[in-house]
Amino acid sequence: MKNCKLLLGAIVTVLFPACGNGEQEADASGVFEATEIIVSAKVAGEIKCLQIEEGVGLQPDVAVGHIDTTQWVLKKEQLVATLSATDSRKLDETRQLASLRQQIANLKKEQKRFQELIKANAASQKQLDDINYNLQVLEKQLSATSEQIGSANTSLNGQSAGIVAQIRQIEDQLANCFIKSPIEGVVLSKYAQQGEFASMGRPLFKVGDISNLKLRAYITANQLTTLELGQQVKVYADLGEDERKEYDGVVSWISSEAEFTPKTIQTRDERSNLVYAIKIDVKNDGTIKRGMYGDVKF
Repeated sequence: MKNCKLLLGAIVTVLFPACGNGEQEADASGVFEATEIIVSAKVAGEIKCLQIEEGVGLQPDVAVGHIDTTQWVLKKEQLVATLSATDSRKLDETRQLASLRQQIANLKKEQKRFQELIKANAASQKQLDDINYNLQVLEKQLSATSEQIGSANTSLNGQSAGIVAQIRQIEDQLANCFIKSPIEGVVLSKYAQQGEFASMGRPLFKVGDISNLKLRAYITANQLTTLELGQQVKVYADLGEDERKEYDGVVSWISSEAEFTPKTIQTRDERSNLVYAIKIDVKNDGTIKRGMYGDVKF
């Protein structure tokens, strides 16, 4: 009997410190996800170059390959030549009307001179009337010619503007020929190879932002009242073999609708059928991998 008491005391001594030093139960568990973007071809053509491999890091808006640009370059050259020809047909109003304006100026001088001669009874009124008539004719001719030149130039300007718009469209298509990643990240999958034909919209590769991960977890309705957007939480990455690493996290999204508990996720209250999905932003130091399990403590 004495031996049994000693054995029971030893068991209690071992168990209680172990319970006191154990880690607290997590409020929720989930899987780390990365922002993934599938980069597709924006134009159709042969892939002339695609210098990427899975696992390679990419910088945003830096070309990693390009699709054949030959046809777009030729179209641009054709439009530039057409624009030059159109601009050459525009009339210089100043030069075109210089002769008429000079004639009008000369007649006005004659008009003034004959007005003085009539005052001195050295010229007839008919001579002055002829000058006035010719002056009116030239002024009307000047106005009509100016209007014609303006109308012709306006039409040509419209044509030029249309050609310029087409050139800009071609330049946009030329820019789309260069394959770029929209975000800083790592190539997760490669779907095309150099020399293949890419139709518009064909997936070329998938890039993921692994420096800023999101832990997608699920909480019960009771936990929902204790959580809000922007709240600071503690995240624990499961590194395997009972090893965990702590990170600071920020609640960035809370679902507004309940859903049935996913089979792969366990919440603190396993008896709950409906849960709410949440996402927690976590700055990755390179240790966390996509698909790795993690816990969160509010």
